[in-house]
Amino acid sequence: MEPEAKKTDEEWKKALSKEEYDILRKKGTERPFTGKLLYNKDDGSYRCAGCGNVVFKSDAKFDSGTGWPSFFKAADENAVKLIPDNNYGMKRIEVVCSKCGGHLGHVFDDGPAPTGKRYCINCGALKFDEIKK
Repeated sequence: MEPEAKKTDEEWKKALSKEEYDILRKKGTERPFTGKLLYNKDDGSYRCAGCGNVVFKSDAKFDSGTGWPSFFKAADENAVKLIPDNNYGMKRIEVVCSKCGGHLGHVFDDGPAPTGKRYCINCGALKFDEIKK
């Protein structure tokens, strides 16, 4: 399935900050414990910084102690795509935005119940929308 939000590399460079571009388009990562959303405990939705697609919700966020925001499930089954990633001599599963194909992070099988999953996601790949009470 092709991503819906298609842009040229130059268009992505203009639309994103340097950090967002490096993470979303070049599969980079931020240093652990440096992301602006790591300790966020507000209620709301986490959107892909590239296209605005809601990819995670605050009710699935947990503190994994790894240095990146962690979620035990995606916002819904169509929010993200999972792709085998065998780069750097590791066997991992990459998490990408289903709408624009932007790299978000990786998912591991060491998370909490009910899913046992840990979606380890870069803060620089996310924007947050707080639910106003």
